[in-house]
Amino acid sequence: MAPAVQKLTLSPSRDIPFNKLVLSQSNVRRVKSGVSVEELAEDIARRGTLLQSLNVRPVIDADGGETGMFEVPAGGRRYQALALLVKQKRLTKTSPEPCVVRDPSTPLLAEDDSLAENTQRVALHPLDQFRAFLDMRTKGMTEEEIATAFFTTAQIVKQRLRLAAVSPPLCDIYAEDGMTLEMLMAFTVNPDHVRQEQVWEAVQHSYNRQPWHIRQLLTETSIPASDKRAQFVGVEAYQAAGGKILRDLFETDDGGWLQEPALLDRLVSDKLKAIADDIAAEGWKWISVDTDLPYGHDHGLRVMTGSLVDLTDDERAAREALRAECDRLEAEYSEADELPDEIDQRLGEIETALEAFEQRPVIYDPAEIVRAGVFVSIDRDGELVVRRGYVRPEHEVPIDAGGHEVDGVSDPAGADAENTGSVQRAIITIGGQSAEPEEDDEEDVIKPLPERLVTELTAHRTLALRDAVGANPQVAMTALLHKLVRDTFQRTGTSGASLQASVNHVFFREQGKDLGETSYTKSIAQRHEDWKAVLPADEDALWDWLAALDDASRLALLAHCVSYGINALYERPNPYSGNGVSQSGLDRRMAEADRLARATGLDMVEVGFRPTVENYLGRVTKLRILAAVREGAGERAAQLIDHLKKGDMAKEAERLLADSGWLPEPLRLVEQDEPATNGEGDEALPAFLADDDEPSDDEDEVLHAVAAE
Repeated sequence: MAPAVQKLTLSPSRDIPFNKLVLSQSNVRRVKSGVSVEELAEDIARRGTLLQSLNVRPVIDADGGETGMFEVPAGGRRYQALALLVKQKRLTKTSPEPCVVRDPSTPLLAEDDSLAENTQRVALHPLDQFRAFLDMRTKGMTEEEIATAFFTTAQIVKQRLRLAAVSPPLCDIYAEDGMTLEMLMAFTVNPDHVRQEQVWEAVQHSYNRQPWHIRQLLTETSIPASDKRAQFVGVEAYQAAGGKILRDLFETDDGGWLQEPALLDRLVSDKLKAIADDIAAEGWKWISVDTDLPYGHDHGLRVMTGSLVDLTDDERAAREALRAECDRLEAEYSEADELPDEIDQRLGEIETALEAFEQRPVIYDPAEIVRAGVFVSIDRDGELVVRRGYVRPEHEVPIDAGGHEVDGVSDPAGADAENTGSVQRAIITIGGQSAEPEEDDEEDVIKPLPERLVTELTAHRTLALRDAVGANPQVAMTALLHKLVRDTFQRTGTSGASLQASVNHVFFREQGKDLGETSYTKSIAQRHEDWKAVLPADEDALWDWLAALDDASRLALLAHCVSYGINALYERPNPYSGNGVSQSGLDRRMAEADRLARATGLDMVEVGFRPTVENYLGRVTKLRILAAVREGAGERAAQLIDHLKKGDMAKEAERLLADSGWLPEPLRLVEQDEPATNGEGDEALPAFLADDDEPSDDEDEVLHAVAAE
C-alpha cells in the first residue's frame, strides 16, 4: 500500500492594525537597492493597497505567551514605506494591513523566511516590462503618466516603448537570448519591420553582429541630418514638407537620418534655383548650380577682376574703432597665460565684425557681366557658396593682331543687353540639366532623361533580369563560368574568399514606389522563400544536402543564387575618386546587362512593365510624353492630347500606352548589331546614357534627336 500523502496547511492571512506591527531584526536585507522606500510609499499611496502581504510572526513574552504584537521579518521595506505614510499622516496608525501570520511553533527561522522571499523571486524579463509599458500606452496612459507611476523619466519610457515596437519575431529572438539588448536597441532606429527582419537575416550568420553595423544597414538608404544638403535646407523645412526622420533613442545620432532622399533633393534644388534666380537678375549670361561642383569645373575659364564696394565714412570709422579696440585688448592681455572668458568672447566678436567688412560685395564691369557666369554650390557645412565672374572661351570677345576687339562679332546677347539697357535672361543649369520650367520651354528639342529617373527605371530592369536568370539555369551557368574564366585567365581583379567568386546583394537606394508590387519582384521573393524553407541552417548539413541534390535542383539553386549578383543599375560615373562606378565600369555593366537580357529573352513588356504617371510619364517633359504616345499609339493619338496641360497629358498618355508595348529608352534592349563605341569589346550605350559631356548649343538638337529615336 502506498503511503498517504501528508496534506499541507498554509499559514492563514488576516488584517492587523499597523500599530501592532514592529520591524524584526531577523530581516536579512541590510543594503539598500532597487526602488527607494520613499518611491515605494508613493506607489502604495497611488494604488491604495499593498500588492504583497507582510509576513509576520507573533511576539512571544518570557512565559511563552503571545503579547498581541507582531514582528515583520519578511517585508521590511513595505513596513518602512507604511511607517513613512503614517508619519506623513496619510495613513492612520490603526489602519489594518494584510499579513500572513506564521505559526510561532514552526521550526523554520525568521531569517529563513526573509531570505527565501528575497532570493526565490524571479526578476521580470526586460521584454515583459517593455510590453507592459506598451499595453499601458495603448490603453490610454500617457508617457508622462507611465514615467510618474514607475518613478522614471519620460525619455526612458519612450525608449522602452520603442524597444517593444521592434518586429515581434526579433523580440522573440531576444527573449530566447538569440541577441543582446544592445542589438535590440540598434533595431529601433528604423521602424520598418520588413527591413528589420531583412537586416537580421543578413547579420545573424555574419561575423559582424555589432550594434553599430545593424544601425548602418538600417539607415543605409537614408541621409544623415549632418549631411550638407540637410544642413543647407534645414531639418525643420524638410519636416514641414512632410519628410520623415529616423531617430536613435539610445545613441547620439547627430540629428537622425532623413528617410526621403528624393524629397530632400527636391528641396535643395528648389532652394538653389530660387537663389540662382535672384543672382540672374544681376545680368549674368549663365549660372551653373550643383551641390557638388566637379573637379576642374573652372579649368580653362577666365576669372574676372572686380573691385570691392567702397566703405562709407561711418563704416570706415567703425572698422578703425574695432581695430583699435582689438589692438588695445591684445596689448593689455599679452602677458596673461589665459584670456578671461569675456575678453576671449569680445575678441571673437571683433574678428567676426572685421571679417564682415572684408567680405563686402564685389563690383564687376557691366560690359563683362553679360558674357560671364556664376557657380553656385554648397560647402561641406551646408553653407551657400557663390563664385561670380567666370568667362568661358567661346564667350570671349575676339581680339585682332593689334590687340583690339573685332567689330561686329561680339556676343549677341551681350550686345542686345547693352543696347536696350535690359538684363539678359541667364541660362541656369542645375546638375548639368536646364532649370527652366518645361511648361515655358518652347524649344522643339527632347532633352535627356533625368539621372534619378534612369536609375529608377534600371532598378526595374535589374530585378526583371534577376528573375529571368534565376529561372534559367543554363544562362546562369554560362554567366558564372564567364566570370570564373575571366578571373582565372584574364586576372580582372578579384578579392575575397578562396574561390574568388561571390554574390554581392545590391540594394536600391533610389526606387519607385511601384517596384515592390511588380510581378518579377514577387517572383524573386517567392523563389527565395521556397528555397529558404528547405535549406539546412547548419553549414556541414548544408554541404551534405547540396551534395545529395539532383542535377536539376542543383542548377535551379545555382541560378537563383547567381541572379542575386546581377546589377544593371545606372549610376552617375565618378572619374575623380574611388567611390562609385567609373565610366568604363558603367559601359561594361550596361553592355553585360543587354547580353543577359538577350540570352534570357527578357522582354520588359511581357514581364508586366507599363509606363505610368508615377514611374515615367509624370517625370518627363511634355515633348517626351508626346514622343512616347507618337511611337506607341500613333500620330493621331499624339495630336489628341498635345493641347493638354502636363498633368492631364500624362494621365491620358498612360491610358493610351497601356497595351501598346511601348517602353522608355532605359528598358529597351540594345540590338546586338549596333556598333561598339565605348571601348574594346564593349557595346554602345543607348543615347540617353552616352552623353559624357554637356553638349554645346550647336550639338544639342542633333544629340537629343538621336535619344528620341
